[in-house]
Amino acid sequence: MERAITFNTVHDYNVFNNNATLHPLVSVVDLNKAAPRSGHRMTFNIFCAVLKQVKCGDILYGNQTYDYQEGTLVFFAPGQVIDVANPEVYQPTGTALTFHPDLLLNTPLGKRMHAFSFFSYQTNEALHLSEREKKIILECFDKITYELTQSIDKHSKTLIASNIELFLNYCTRFYDRQFITRENVNQGILEKFEELLNRYFASEKPQLTGLPSVAYCANELHLSANYFGDLIKKETGKSAQEYVQSKIIDVAKNKVFDVNKTINEIAYELGFKYPQHFTRLFKQKVGVTPNAYRRLN
Repeated sequence: MERAITFNTVHDYNVFNNNATLHPLVSVVDLNKAAPRSGHRMTFNIFCAVLKQVKCGDILYGNQTYDYQEGTLVFFAPGQVIDVANPEVYQPTGTALTFHPDLLLNTPLGKRMHAFSFFSYQTNEALHLSEREKKIILECFDKITYELTQSIDKHSKTLIASNIELFLNYCTRFYDRQFITRENVNQGILEKFEELLNRYFASEKPQLTGLPSVAYCANELHLSANYFGDLIKKETGKSAQEYVQSKIIDVAKNKVFDVNKTINEIAYELGFKYPQHFTRLFKQKVGVTPNAYRRLN
């Protein structure tokens, strides 16, 4: 790795890529102006969305490689550390939108940023754009650039934040499209999720570590919790947590038939710390308590 750099401000990112700073809190960065470079580590304390025109360097996050090809968007949030693994010198190309969290203060976008979960996506989760979608993204960048080149007035912050929100709304739409068009890939993840849960409950892990969390499942499948949750919701109509709970109930129904085990024993086998939590979930999902279900069958 050539060097490590931390972007605490928009100006830091502009300097790194040989771009002028037109506004202290936001910038549309022409990566073609950057000097040729090789591998490096980047720590982001600002928001950044990068549209690469050509593949140059493999982006690593959490020891996994981004599914990051020509014409893709990736998103970095404050606190993320990214490695660009490329032993050869390369010329960066493309466009980046970067903005400081302070830009969002007292704006409608600031109240909605949590909805754009793709800023927390990690590996193999880049947004792959069609030519038409890429044109729309670049038009959004052009509108922000236009505002940055005008004299700052009382409307500037509102218009800039609104155009960033428009860009993010389009990204949300395009991710929804991607979940559909990459159905085969997603189906494979669903199958692996099901297999993961089956193996988990067939092992001693529930007694040792408790119920499987969404974060645990996402990590085992090498996905971020947000991307994983969004994918499961799009594919099944259930949240990942609801899917896990459904599996717990399916396993519990079979165990309840074993009259040699008490309901408390079954609860502990499933990973519940407190049997009453198992009884409450079972009744919520099935309509009757485990004991009542045993008597009915």
